[in-house]
Amino acid sequence: MDRIRLGLVLHPTRDVSEVVDIIVDWVARHRMSLAVRAEDRHRVPSTVEPLPAEAVASSCDALISIGGDGTMLGALRMAVADPKPVLGVHLGRLGFLVEVEPPDLPDALSRLAAKDFTVESHACLACDVCGDDVVAFNDIALLRQPGSGFVTATLAVNGQRYGYYRCDALVVSTPTGSTAYSYAAGGPLISPAADAVVVTPSAPMAGISRSVVLAPEEGIRLDLQPHSAAVAVEMDGLVIKEAAREGAVQIRYRRDAGRVVRFDPKRYQERNQLKLSLLDLPFLPDQLRELLPEELRRERDQRELEPPC
Repeated sequence: MDRIRLGLVLHPTRDVSEVVDIIVDWVARHRMSLAVRAEDRHRVPSTVEPLPAEAVASSCDALISIGGDGTMLGALRMAVADPKPVLGVHLGRLGFLVEVEPPDLPDALSRLAAKDFTVESHACLACDVCGDDVVAFNDIALLRQPGSGFVTATLAVNGQRYGYYRCDALVVSTPTGSTAYSYAAGGPLISPAADAVVVTPSAPMAGISRSVVLAPEEGIRLDLQPHSAAVAVEMDGLVIKEAAREGAVQIRYRRDAGRVVRFDPKRYQERNQLKLSLLDLPFLPDQLRELLPEELRRERDQRELEPPC
């Protein structure tokens, strides 16, 4: 049997040493190996093999993302050419993609090695940004630079021009990304089980002023207009162009581009419901009760049974 190799994807700035040490210790006891991007070699023990960034996903059986949703998105993009299961270990604040907390990591690694998990498939946006190929699992956004006017762009769907935008920002998102920038700009929440692309303007001044929901088979093209302000382009929150003044962004929806490890899909969905309640989706009291740890639920139920003083 071939030796299993796991790839580490680290949060770019946070201290991940405690989690890395747990993984390194577990791997040593289970006769597996670890790899990491060469640029992160100074952040891990010498037993972890450094590899070129483009070789990590292709050389590993699975990836372990240590951080929050941003790190997880980076791991998914790293593996987009050859999708591998990605296990998310939570060090972030409000995470919708990551599932495992550090104390649960040894058990999670055992289940990962035994292939005792399900895979949650994620779509991406395959984009041609002014001639450069990029992928986004959350969104791609065109943003005005402060003090330079507005983003002005036309929208075409399958080659048919539909109208124009004049706004502070223009966000194109997947269902996963619908809870991020698009939602903050007033866009709808899209079920992760749906296949759709959402185009949402932020602070529209003229032209199309509401979100447009498109089918996955429809090709999208946004053309900057000559009188547009200088535009920055973001992919999953990362700036990939600083000041574009001309050009086009062409977008195609690609199914099954990412594979996220899930150990308890039902519990994960319940946790995400709680996170969505922070986005103004109200919860019923019995739903909130089910999200409490078992010990706290018992204490709460016992207090409710006690007679009043």
